[in-house]
Amino acid sequence: MEFDMMNLMMKRRSVRKFKEEKPSDEIIQKIVQAGLLAPTSKNNKSVEFIVVDDKDTILKLKDCRSIGTIGLETAPCAIVVFADSQKSDVWVEDASIAASYMQLRAEDLGLSSVWIQMRNRTNENGSSENEVRRVLNIPEKYGVLCIIALGKKNENIKAYTENDIDKSRVHYG
Repeated sequence: MEFDMMNLMMKRRSVRKFKEEKPSDEIIQKIVQAGLLAPTSKNNKSVEFIVVDDKDTILKLKDCRSIGTIGLETAPCAIVVFADSQKSDVWVEDASIAASYMQLRAEDLGLSSVWIQMRNRTNENGSSENEVRRVLNIPEKYGVLCIIALGKKNENIKAYTENDIDKSRVHYG
């Protein structure tokens, strides 16, 4: 059977309500492997991940940003995506590609996800990036891009259809 990447991309939607069931270690390893296979500028491999499945720590991460973290309230697993800003001047792009690869792989494996932005976001203490670094003891040289909340979805969100594709945003010549 032929793999249909377009179908996978149309099916992947941001989910913010998850079931309590934790993904297996095997599934998480497959998702992380996808992130590790993502290309990086000059093949510098500056992107790293922290897999968090401790509920108390996930809730601490939720508080690292003032709004937009509802997905972490019920997520049984989260992956923090960060990169060494001394290894790469385009660490944001490198980490973004890795995060996207992981979200697509999660969908392919029957899990749902939501990207929770941390870079350039704040909470009452200031920078969300700094808060994540503090909670997880990440050195200052690392930029924290996002947290991917993962799990089995506990809400119905319809897949995109061909009608949702706005072809007017494409320009030629």
